[in-house]
Amino acid sequence: MDHNGHPLSRRRLLAGAAAASAVTVAGVAAGPTAATAAPTRTTTPLVARDGIATAQLRTADGVVARFQTDFHERLGAWLAFWSANSPRSWSVPVEVVASVGADGDTLTLHTVRHRYREELRDGFAAGRVDAAWWGTLASLHHHFPTVRALPDGSLRVVDGAAGWTGSSAQVAFAGAALRELWGERSTGWQEHANRVLRRAGHRADVASRAGWAAFTRVSLRRGLGTESYE
Repeated sequence: MDHNGHPLSRRRLLAGAAAASAVTVAGVAAGPTAATAAPTRTTTPLVARDGIATAQLRTADGVVARFQTDFHERLGAWLAFWSANSPRSWSVPVEVVASVGADGDTLTLHTVRHRYREELRDGFAAGRVDAAWWGTLASLHHHFPTVRALPDGSLRVVDGAAGWTGSSAQVAFAGAALRELWGERSTGWQEHANRVLRRAGHRADVASRAGWAAFTRVSLRRGLGTESYE
């Protein structure tokens, strides 16, 4: 049972971006495509941005962050999704610490901060591999086809349309999330992931666009503590 419902008014600033994200996920092909493998880029210049969605962006190296426009929009939808599934006692994110690649289509996430009452807290911190870390990793897999955890715990994403591709990185994440978030330590990741989905009220196969979207969403909510699905 979810004991931390999210009143509509709390997420009004983010609802549009979150809804757009859900439409994007639902429209992605189930298998690998050219779009997910290597997005086609035009010669349009990068855009300088000092924020993502509601949060101020602080770069780890102090330089101005420059993005491909569509990548920055996807990051905004991702952060809206992360926030919409966070505990209701958390504010919307107020600060993100990250590094942006020179081509403007990669981001390495170090910290996401929100306000809890009068305090500024880390909802995600690269050096703290806890349930919220795993939940945040799930949220990035929900929105991007290529996600990698670095040795220091930071999370690197590459621009591209979201969806199930069957890549080794996605399979490895699913197995790790089952172990670390769901307590499933047996072999046969797909069977156990589908069992998790049934617990959460979903009938889709995890190895599909709908199943992958659902699995990453429920893993985010379990990681951030907004739903246990017990």
